[in-house]
Amino acid sequence: MSGKDDKDQELIAAQVALVALYQDVVKNGRRIIIVLEGRDAAGKDGTIRRITEHLPARPVRPVSLPPPNERDRASWYFQRYIAQFPAGGEIVIFNRSWYNRAGVEPVMGFCTSKQTQEFLDIVPRFEALLVDSGFELIKYYLDISKKEQQQRLDERAKDPLKVWKIGPLDAKAMEKFDAYSRARDVMLTRSHCEATPWTIVRADKKSRARLNIIRDLIARLQPDQAKAAGRVDEAVLRPFDAAALTDGFLSR
Repeated sequence: MSGKDDKDQELIAAQVALVALYQDVVKNGRRIIIVLEGRDAAGKDGTIRRITEHLPARPVRPVSLPPPNERDRASWYFQRYIAQFPAGGEIVIFNRSWYNRAGVEPVMGFCTSKQTQEFLDIVPRFEALLVDSGFELIKYYLDISKKEQQQRLDERAKDPLKVWKIGPLDAKAMEKFDAYSRARDVMLTRSHCEATPWTIVRADKKSRARLNIIRDLIARLQPDQAKAAGRVDEAVLRPFDAAALTDGFLSR
């Protein structure tokens, strides 16, 4: 069997475990929120496709909100995200989330420094309330190197099947790479806590990142399927800690 075949079989085994997770979510009325954050072109879309491709669309729902409209801007910041939360028996996957207020928005000048600081003060309490209310919240940050991001953005611009992914912020991604790194570090440090920890993912190799995210989800949400899904590679994915800021795990 080739290396590619081995990888395909690993992914299939993990996706079978996802089906078991879904069945348990429906049976027990669980409410699961998965947050995928990360740099532009880090692989959030592809990860969501691998998670959802063998699961029914309605109860397993990706959410990618457009920029806020006038009413959104006049509402409580978290309000439009809360409207997307799962009912019992559902899984919602946020492709970017309320953490825009700690990443894209301050880097691009879409909010004030005061608004970001207020958000970072509130978000641990907000998420603790979710957990206390019975939601299961899992947060991933997908990180890629500057070289890999540049290559992916260049490929995206040349590929007619991916051109729809190009947005006005893509042109600024490389120019503001260091600013995004600084914002990421503050966000992870200020919003990582025992009740709602961050998990960080080295996503330069897309297939390994996707597989390990699925394995980690199973290990945390459906532990009886963890062995069948496969072991998480700690060189790819690990819980956030302060050491990750200086030991090379996160890109600079």
